Amino acid sequence: MMLRSLGLGFGLTAAIFALFHYAGSWFFLDGRRPFQLNFMAGAALGLGLGLMIDRILRVSRKAAIHGMALVAVPGMLIMAAVGSHFAVFFPQLDPALDKVFGSLMLWFYGFALAGALWRARGL
Repeated sequence: MMLRSLGLGFGLTAAIFALFHYAGSWFFLDGRRPFQLNFMAGAALGLGLGLMIDRILRVSRKAAIHGMALVAVPGMLIMAAVGSHFAVFFPQLDPALDKVFGSLMLWFYGFALAGALWRARGL
């Protein structure tokens, strides 16, 4: 399970990085509504991942929390480094958006961990 979880974590991180690298301007549109929609989408996608992680990794419901933690750790660590050097990794975006990017990543991974906890506890 450990290798599958870490592999999924690194793959998911690479996919998120590529998404922001090629389509980052679509995530940071001006206005309140696009901002709220981004965070709603991050929450929904994270929660969905957390609720399905036991099936994705093919582990028991009880192991869902441990599996999701192993998926989230690479992404949280790498995205923290990317966020601290935001202008280097995303030169086409305003460097002031680093805070929004970091918050969105924490929002996504936080909801993913909450979904895995919910799934494991059978709530």
